[in-house]
Amino acid sequence: MNEINGTGAGSLEAEIAVEQAFVDSAYQILNKLRRRYRENQRSAEAFKWRNSPQALTERDAFAAHWGDGATRLENVGDRLVFGRLDMTDERIHYIGRIGLRSEVGSQMLIDWRAPAARPFYQATGANPQGVARRRHIQTRLQKVIGIEDEVLDTAHVSENKLVFQGEGALMEALTKARDGHMSDIVATIQAEQDEIIRRTADGLLVIQGGPGTGKTAVALHRAAFLLYAERARLEKSGVLIIGPSPTFLSYIDKVLPSLGETGVVSRTMATLLPGIKAHGRDSETVREIKGRLDWIQICANAARSFERVPADTSLSIASYQVTLFAKDVYAARANARRSGLPHNEAWEGFALELMGKLAAQMHEQNQNMGTNLEWYHDYIRGSLPAQKAINLAWLPMSGIQVLEKLYANPEFLAQCAPMLSAAERKLLWRPRGNPLTESDVPILDELEELLGKLPKRSGSAAEKAHAYEEELARAGEAIAALELGGGIVDARLLAERAAAETEVKTIATRAAQDRQWTYGHIIVDEAQELNPLAWHILLRRCPARSFTVTGDLDQRSTQSRPRTWKEILGPAARALTGEEVLKVSYRTPASVLNRANALMDELGYPAAFPVIAARDIADSYELSITTDLATSLPQIIAAEVKRLDQTVGEGKGRLAILVPSDKVSNWHTELNLDSSLDSRVSLMSALQSKGLEFDYVIVVEPEELIAQNPGDIYVAMTRPTQRLHVVSSRPVPAALEL
Repeated sequence: MNEINGTGAGSLEAEIAVEQAFVDSAYQILNKLRRRYRENQRSAEAFKWRNSPQALTERDAFAAHWGDGATRLENVGDRLVFGRLDMTDERIHYIGRIGLRSEVGSQMLIDWRAPAARPFYQATGANPQGVARRRHIQTRLQKVIGIEDEVLDTAHVSENKLVFQGEGALMEALTKARDGHMSDIVATIQAEQDEIIRRTADGLLVIQGGPGTGKTAVALHRAAFLLYAERARLEKSGVLIIGPSPTFLSYIDKVLPSLGETGVVSRTMATLLPGIKAHGRDSETVREIKGRLDWIQICANAARSFERVPADTSLSIASYQVTLFAKDVYAARANARRSGLPHNEAWEGFALELMGKLAAQMHEQNQNMGTNLEWYHDYIRGSLPAQKAINLAWLPMSGIQVLEKLYANPEFLAQCAPMLSAAERKLLWRPRGNPLTESDVPILDELEELLGKLPKRSGSAAEKAHAYEEELARAGEAIAALELGGGIVDARLLAERAAAETEVKTIATRAAQDRQWTYGHIIVDEAQELNPLAWHILLRRCPARSFTVTGDLDQRSTQSRPRTWKEILGPAARALTGEEVLKVSYRTPASVLNRANALMDELGYPAAFPVIAARDIADSYELSITTDLATSLPQIIAAEVKRLDQTVGEGKGRLAILVPSDKVSNWHTELNLDSSLDSRVSLMSALQSKGLEFDYVIVVEPEELIAQNPGDIYVAMTRPTQRLHVVSSRPVPAALEL
């Protein structure tokens, strides 16, 4: 840090001491709040409430309210305070991760999302917005380690007001060693990023950005902003984040909690459905077939196929001889379909109607039993032939059962999917019991939506509904009486807690366990990879059509490269309200980014949205051609690790080795490495590296990556923040040559 204006080195130390005093006081207030919330939670849980359902519900409301607040505060750790605004009217505003009030109730720290904090990101010399000086406060844990000032209005900066300059908060953040997790950018948000973050939640917003432009960070901070600005709505419904891989979700999992937000569910498309994990991956051709909107009709045809009208069927039930008439089945089927219920949930009404018809026939044969036909139902329920006949007419099925039948039974698939060609249907064949693929998940979700939950035999549905409504009313009264409305604790949550006799679940837990949960906002990262059917099921999960979609069309992992986002969004294109393009790459050094762009030009895939690097680093690119890869690669890795030690500090930083997908397993064994981001050195495919960044990257066998997919080599080359080393056992394209 260099002093630009001041009376000596002691002046800088004095200014840091001033900021340290404020940071200390802010943490004191934060720690007091944390303790108070936890003490209030424990008091609520330990209090000897009256032994009544209403009293227990009130206890749960208090405990959940204080517990949730404590969790939010406890997740706010490092860099609580990061900015200061000296206004032209002599007021001073401190900017931080959350808002805090002093002991006397005055605003001490302004939440970065509040309107009053906006000048910290938006003010310029041309438009100072009432700011005389903007100060970036750099901290490590709770210690102030540096300050950097920007004068925006020289007329209001007196001579005795010290001004210090440094390398810049943004550049300092970019050169910082990676630790396996994405850091938030709350202290370094750029003006164009801030505009996007603060946009309203109406409709679907696309953030198109090339590698290193910060699109993922912008989307996550937008989620935090919306949770702040629209808390009443989003705190009850939550936010869903869809990422490209579990590794990516692990990489970003600390960002929102560090900003004090917990009401977020993170999933990949493969893990979107509760209890389902799709480990397989189809070929590009099969993924395209499974991603078509035709599957909406195919699934509907499949579900309807289990609603049959058989011929008249004679049945022997106890001592009675009855007939299940086709006309009665036809009428019951029509009534069940008119109910609008999913297939399995309509089964009960269908079955009861046919049981009534059979009971009437039984009664005709035994007039001495009065007019009540209900008792005949026990005979019918206990009759295996009757059960079989009714179920064959309307057969309850699970989504997995139907999906496996579609793939394993060519005749059934042909019946349900006449719009697919014979060749396409043949590509879909696979035996029952095979692992699910990511492309199966949207189809399975569509089937589950049409089929609904399988019938349960325990308890009356009417009795359960009545008991639940009573508990819901009681919970609502408790919420109102305790004045806890508007938060994460709502009547439905407490009613479910009372019914299940389990602890109150967070919004994220509840949403993640409910396939039918609808979210207030959805973020989709690396969205260029999604197909139309995936968008269809995401739209179902957000009736408000409030989306933030990020990605880069130039990084799509297919041979075909759509040129517009409307082509990618499918049915979601109707919700599109805006498209923002980020053009500056803050991560990738210019020497590396320019080479990656030149390679794509050489391959005939020029970037549709080229980006410009914000900085360059000397010796950021190296090429090694070797005839003995097995011997050379370990040596190259060791040399790069040593260089990383010298660059960012011994044991710090992250190195990734990116290899062709079909070689990952072999190289894991050969080099004794895994794909974990917790490891300083990790090995993975280009696909697994999507959305991630590393200090150093080694790309192995670029020609194979190109053959695999041109987009993959572009992804692989643009992961490093400091250095790229390409290793090949054969000649490389001209753009990669030194």
